[in-house]
Amino acid sequence: MTLQDLAYAVHYSKGYLCKIERGDKRPPTALARRCDALFVAEGTLRRLAEAERKDDETVGDEPTMARRDVIATGVGSLVGIGMIGGGNHGDGAALPALAVFRDQLQQMRLLGQSTDPAMLLPVLSAQTSTVMNCATRAAGSTRDGLLTLAARFAEYTGWMAQEAGDDAEALRWTADAVGLAQAGGDEHLAGYALVRRALVAFYGGAATETISLAQQAQSGALPPRIRGLAAQREAQGHALAGQEKACLHGLDRARELLRRAQETAADAPVLGTTHLADPASMVTGWCLYDLGRPREAAEILDQECRRITPHALRTRARYGFRSALAHASAGEIERSCELARELLPCADLVPSATVRADVRRLERELSRFRTHRTVRDLQPALLRTLGSS
Repeated sequence: MTLQDLAYAVHYSKGYLCKIERGDKRPPTALARRCDALFVAEGTLRRLAEAERKDDETVGDEPTMARRDVIATGVGSLVGIGMIGGGNHGDGAALPALAVFRDQLQQMRLLGQSTDPAMLLPVLSAQTSTVMNCATRAAGSTRDGLLTLAARFAEYTGWMAQEAGDDAEALRWTADAVGLAQAGGDEHLAGYALVRRALVAFYGGAATETISLAQQAQSGALPPRIRGLAAQREAQGHALAGQEKACLHGLDRARELLRRAQETAADAPVLGTTHLADPASMVTGWCLYDLGRPREAAEILDQECRRITPHALRTRARYGFRSALAHASAGEIERSCELARELLPCADLVPSATVRADVRRLERELSRFRTHRTVRDLQPALLRTLGSS
């Protein structure tokens, strides 16, 4: 290929590629991914690009979380503070409370779609404690149900902590959730905790840790939904590593497991997202972007984003900005800026550390086209959103 042919294929300027060819610049991760896809290199070029970077705490263009934060979360527990030795009231007395708390958890999850996560954290923490205290006054199956529900509150609190940008706190809440669930007789949440830890590793850009944690969560003893979510996360880890075949295989496995989970759905709070019509398809679009196939990614992400309910602002922002990023990477600048302009109010209204990471990537991607009028018009709004976060 000529340098001009390559520039057209990967949407980087010929001059920029020339500087990389001469060794004057290091290739960014985004470029390495696209070249991997173009030349079917299965992640080899990305690994070579990353090997040149001197900072061990950096993977690609984003700082990674420390390895110890990903792997050091053991099975913590809130149970050891004496909460189990409460009174022995009949099951029937606490049944109304169990139903009310379950409704409150659902309301908290809905509120989390349109509220600053930092504002929700104190409320969720207090609510977790309230459910735990009720468990001390119950007995039998009601007590177990309340402990399990407290675990779900703790798990969601961990997710909001991650959205607020505190990964260490997110991991601590996840460990507490496992302890509460085990006290209530639910051994499955420990498997889901691995999926949550894999997500923290994924957002930190740690492909190997993401894959390892997700594989541990695919034990045949776990319910299909947890295994399906774990298979999705493993696929995303393989996509980060540029391993296309393993990624696509994982997505197929996830799709089948999530289909089976829908057929056997139990009357309990759902683990994972509840605002995506087809999670496996949405994650497929995300993976295709990480695999250096932005045009295909944008097509799938656009299609799935149209199916997100209007009130789910956080979910719309998360996947919408990923779609805008895919369009920009595919050279479709007008469409990318159009999407970003629509989504910036959501990002301002519902702050999110994970969304902000993609807004930052989008700003960097568009800065390569800073002479484009649409980009110049959008740039101040992008910088305001990043500056106010």
